[in-house]
Amino acid sequence: MTTAHDRERGYDCSFVADLLPEEQVSFGDSAAGNHAGDWGTAEDEEVRPDVVVFPESTADVSAVVAAAADRGVPVTPYAAGTGLSGGATPAQRGISLDTTRMDRVLEVRTGDLQVDVQPGLIGEELNEQLAADGLTLPSLPTSGDISTVGGMLSTDASGMNTVRYGKVGDWALELEVVLADGSVVEVGSKAVKSSSGYNLKDLFIGSEGTLGVITRATMQLAGIPEQTRAGRAVFNSLDDATAAVHDAVQSGVDLAAVELLDDTTAKVANAYSDTDLPDKPLVFFEFHANHGIEEEVDFFEAVLESHGVERVEVAEEEAEMADLWAARHDLAYAVEEYDPDRVPVGPEDIVVPISAYPEIIRFAKEAAREAGLDSFWFGHAGDGNVHGGILTPEDDPEAMARAHEVTDRIFERTVELGGTITGEHGTGQHEKRAHMSREHGPVGLALMRAVKQAIDPQGIINPGKVIPEDAPDGQGPFG
Repeated sequence: MTTAHDRERGYDCSFVADLLPEEQVSFGDSAAGNHAGDWGTAEDEEVRPDVVVFPESTADVSAVVAAAADRGVPVTPYAAGTGLSGGATPAQRGISLDTTRMDRVLEVRTGDLQVDVQPGLIGEELNEQLAADGLTLPSLPTSGDISTVGGMLSTDASGMNTVRYGKVGDWALELEVVLADGSVVEVGSKAVKSSSGYNLKDLFIGSEGTLGVITRATMQLAGIPEQTRAGRAVFNSLDDATAAVHDAVQSGVDLAAVELLDDTTAKVANAYSDTDLPDKPLVFFEFHANHGIEEEVDFFEAVLESHGVERVEVAEEEAEMADLWAARHDLAYAVEEYDPDRVPVGPEDIVVPISAYPEIIRFAKEAAREAGLDSFWFGHAGDGNVHGGILTPEDDPEAMARAHEVTDRIFERTVELGGTITGEHGTGQHEKRAHMSREHGPVGLALMRAVKQAIDPQGIINPGKVIPEDAPDGQGPFG
């Protein structure tokens, strides 16, 4: 099994030059640098792979992984590099396996509402191709215009439309996966349901590439809705805004998306997007339907009014809807550029049951305030998902320590409320790994280690990710 010192030592990966054409292999510094990090990896945490390979088929992936297994060389699956938890960047050098050239739609079966697609295709590009048949994969995350289908499945990603359509993984029917010895397996089926044996498909979804490399996915599709409405609402208090969202979901309002921004996030959005949003809590919303959409919008507005909403704007035209939502869509970039002297520290993508959503928002904001730090909070309010962070001076170790202490308290409270430490970004190499035991307990982690050991006994497929390295108190697989 690979070890931590391999971060510096590196591996002899010259063998890959005999497996793939020259244009599919790069030993150069530029390629290594481009694959050493992702959006969530600090420069001083980056680990450069020894080689980057660009497979174009399942056979290519299988050949590389089999040869790596023979030599004990780690393989890190990589795609668009848009992750926030370091899940696709090397922990122990070796091979970076870039799947972005596997970017084709293999077959669309309109009669079954299904598509077979390679893992390296960008989500929105898939939907652009499907639109000619009036079809869509409706569960794409907010980053669907820059992230790949394989990456989304690897983290079981979700986004703004989860409240209605669920996660990306909920729409996966069948996967083709290359295992740690190079063998190829198909899991799931093209039937919409099955009770045949263990659900191996869902074992790979959300595993962040630690159990195998997804090389094909059969995805269920939906028809493009005939009616769409979108808008935003302004509230005087965060408590009113969170209560309104909870009430709307509990009342059965058929929302396609509902997003919350606190007052600080509104400032961040204004600074980046040059908008004139009020520095007050905001709720963004969207509806999809084939008929009767106006009645659903009226129902939602009545719920908002019962919670003292200050102003509601609703748009029908596509351009107008895009304008209303622009500030929310640009938040990832807005946060990155808001304050160069302070960096966001925080839990990133916790999720709680919807009834606990108002409480976790209050708790997080108050905990940061007590520590003397500003914070911003937003998220996919309809499914209890909270994004955000604590704005912390990067060159102030004491402030950093306080911010991480607040983060620990938020993780602890999230789990106490029946929630999870990561809802859509995955664990990767993030500090969230240290909190896995809090959520899953020693037996749960032991089961995960046993699964990893059974499928990847050498520990070569995306090592150093997801599961904490050591069992507590030196325990074996089951204590």
